[in-house]
Amino acid sequence: MSRYAQAGVDLAGAEAAKARIGRAVAGTRTALSVGRVGAFGGMVRIPPGMQRPTLVLSTDGVGTKVLVAREARRFDTVGEDLVNHSVNDILVHGATPIAFMDYIAGSGLEVEQIAGIVDGIARACRSHAMALAGGETAQMPGLYQSGTYDLAGTIVGVVEEDRALHGDAIVPGDVLLGYASTGLHTNGYTLARSIVFERMGLRLDDPLGETGRTVAEALLAVHRSYFRSVMPVIERLHGLAHITGGGIGGNLVRILPAGCEAVVDPASWDPPPLFVTLQQAGQVSTDEMRDVFNLGVGLIAVLPPEAVPAAKAAAEADGVTTWQMGDIRRGDPAVRFAHS
Repeated sequence: MSRYAQAGVDLAGAEAAKARIGRAVAGTRTALSVGRVGAFGGMVRIPPGMQRPTLVLSTDGVGTKVLVAREARRFDTVGEDLVNHSVNDILVHGATPIAFMDYIAGSGLEVEQIAGIVDGIARACRSHAMALAGGETAQMPGLYQSGTYDLAGTIVGVVEEDRALHGDAIVPGDVLLGYASTGLHTNGYTLARSIVFERMGLRLDDPLGETGRTVAEALLAVHRSYFRSVMPVIERLHGLAHITGGGIGGNLVRILPAGCEAVVDPASWDPPPLFVTLQQAGQVSTDEMRDVFNLGVGLIAVLPPEAVPAAKAAAEADGVTTWQMGDIRRGDPAVRFAHS
């Protein structure tokens, strides 16, 4: 055994993972891809025909959801989570994704772990016709405990500068349209894990409350992408908010212009059973639930009332449930829950 292997870095395993990753990356190449798979840098062209193309970039991770995936020995789902979360983050600006890069850091990772994560990333990239332009896998014993890992990703999208959404078009009288989430998505897992595994004492294969699913199934549900739900009507929307860490209030307020207050009607939807279970079992206040979790709302569109039917139809065609959950009124930029 080499000295490097004795120190905790398996070069042979890294090469095996690299070969499988190379095949996954090659399967995501698009007409915009340039250069070779495995090069030092990833290259992608700007789509032709754009007048003032503006790049939209975002970097994010999936938080402690990776701990649930590691215990369940399911790795591809968090790869999909990473891509879909990132797609939504640039979608709110009206951007189309064109390239993605991932970063996996850990220690003592097996080939199946690394390759499984990248398989999920590649699958999500293909579903968005986006190139997985490259990435990095770093084995760092001493910094990570053996078998643990974290992952992050950077997405590149593009939008015509004069068509980018910033929220400045939002006006009083606009409607808030909620888009259903598939579960926790990628936020609130530190609290959720504490409630499920410590307070409730459940295991991954145990049923979770009234969800009709096991703990693993409920907690590893893939973060939904709203790209196909929104893009057909993107030019009719005044703003979009991706509901991630900070919940509805913390994210919707980020797109409100001066003179606009968002009023959310919590009676307009019933939080899915997963959130009810977490609140009851964890004895979590409603205010904290709203701060930590998405409560079944993965995305909120702000749009004029006459555009609502088209937006709902586009989402329905993508299999996503939507509902009117409030409106925009005159006031200082803030999010207020009605009757609370």
